[in-house]
Amino acid sequence: MWKNIIAILLLFGLTLGCTSNEHAQSQNSTLLLEFDKAAREGLLERWYPLVLDTINGGYFSNISYDFQVGDKSEKMIVTQARHLWTASMASEKVPSMKEEYLKYAHHGYEYLRDFMWDTVNGGFYNLVTSDGTPILNFGNEKTAYGNSFAIYGLSMYYAASENEEALNLAKSTFNWLENHSHDSIHKGYFQSLNVNGTPIERRKGFPSISDVGYKDQNSSIHLLEAFTTLYKVWPDEILEERIKELLTLIRDTITNEKDYMNLFFEKDWKPVTFVESPKDSISKHYFLDHVSFGHDVETAYLMLEASHVLGNWEFDETLKKGKKMVDHSLRNGWDNQVGGFYDGGYYFKNEESITIVNDDKNWWSQAEGLNSLLLMHHYFPNDSLNYYEHFNTLWKYTNDYLMDKKHGGWYEWGLDKRPETELNRKGHIWKGAYHNYRALVNCKEMLETQENRKK
Repeated sequence: MWKNIIAILLLFGLTLGCTSNEHAQSQNSTLLLEFDKAAREGLLERWYPLVLDTINGGYFSNISYDFQVGDKSEKMIVTQARHLWTASMASEKVPSMKEEYLKYAHHGYEYLRDFMWDTVNGGFYNLVTSDGTPILNFGNEKTAYGNSFAIYGLSMYYAASENEEALNLAKSTFNWLENHSHDSIHKGYFQSLNVNGTPIERRKGFPSISDVGYKDQNSSIHLLEAFTTLYKVWPDEILEERIKELLTLIRDTITNEKDYMNLFFEKDWKPVTFVESPKDSISKHYFLDHVSFGHDVETAYLMLEASHVLGNWEFDETLKKGKKMVDHSLRNGWDNQVGGFYDGGYYFKNEESITIVNDDKNWWSQAEGLNSLLLMHHYFPNDSLNYYEHFNTLWKYTNDYLMDKKHGGWYEWGLDKRPETELNRKGHIWKGAYHNYRALVNCKEMLETQENRKK
């Protein structure tokens, strides 16, 4: 009798296993189709070639909610380089449109080369007018952040096109940062630079709400991102040293003992904090001092990517810290009602738990969340936090509250918190298609890898 019962249970287990696997495969297949459609129809076909400025060069920045080109405003190196990266990546991921996307990318590359690069002092200008004239506002002439994205876009364009001139320009940008922005004493990079490349250090009496003169996590993580991409096509020894330096700095210094990143720092990496200030005044310094859940989730991925490119250098330690950063964001910055990562929190003095001080949900945090949650599921499929369940919840949230089914593209803020964003611009100098396109591509590739392993 017991043998019969055991046989029945084993048969039931096998049948249940097969059913579970079949369900997972079916779910993955559905997700693959959804990600592919969202990447191509929802993003690429809406943005390109619409944003190409065929008169002055480069890419338009202002795009209306219904994808009409708006005012011909200034152009920022970050936006221009991100479009260059996106078009270059699209040429690799959409083989049937490879030549078209390479043309869109080359269009952007020429603008970086001819208008945004300073032929006298070197480095890329941060802002230019619509016709390409440099805008030299104090503290914003050139930035490490902006030049990092130039390297990122140029490196991706070289990988797609094999244009040696583009690679040489990426190398020149790295060397310019090495000579002007890199801090040989305290390590890392100065963010704000004069037009001649001299770092701008914070001055006494300068308004505390300004970031001019500070070092910061945002430029650091994107320098790591850019150097990692450049290293794939140019495995230079000094570049390798800088990747290791940045990875270690971000993981062990910028990320604190509570497993989130401080945002701004003095030049010796002492964190900028206003925790001793009264609560009602801390909000005035939100830009400089809060917990940014989106950046923490994004950085977990960027650190692992850098480690992998270096042959899994200190991978276990990096994965451990990356997991802690994602876990902190899930436990403290996740909306348990409808899903999504909040914009910011704060650990007030003498309070153990975090307070959500900004419950809005921006588009780029959710995009990076999709990528990192699926990545954590890959490494920790049986973790108690159930990354895959959170990933599915976030994908549903993205579909329901961020993706514009009528006009295409993503809203800047989740409609559950900010419904007015439905009529806001889809594009401006801080918003294009880079975060969400990369996330969709990465998620699609991870799902395809899972599918192939099951075959």
